[in-house]
Amino acid sequence: MARAPLLCLLLLLAAGALGSPHERGLIFNLDTGELCVQSAQCKSGCCHRDSGLSLARCMPKAAETQECSPKTIYGVYYKCPCESGLKCEADKSIVGAITNTNYGICEDPRGRAALNPHQ
Repeated sequence: MARAPLLCLLLLLAAGALGSPHERGLIFNLDTGELCVQSAQCKSGCCHRDSGLSLARCMPKAAETQECSPKTIYGVYYKCPCESGLKCEADKSIVGAITNTNYGICEDPRGRAALNPHQ
């Protein structure tokens, strides 16, 4: 019976941490520069670290012509994925994913088709 009050307390703490979708939370909906563990926590959708020993922080997604990483299941990036509508032209091999060398450049796929209409 002592578990019920503990469970209620945990649920209340979780609800307070999540907050409403328009408010910043303690765990999700984090702003640029805040510490993160997974990209799902960040408003931008990118939890970025500079090296394997650095702390990860929420960062904006990569813009056109910036370095990028393809989306990954790990949830933390050394280079953020591209903004919406852009494509990361990168090495998508298993070796590249394991060694974190699968970086590329964000490109607008519509721009390439416009430059070369015979593709």
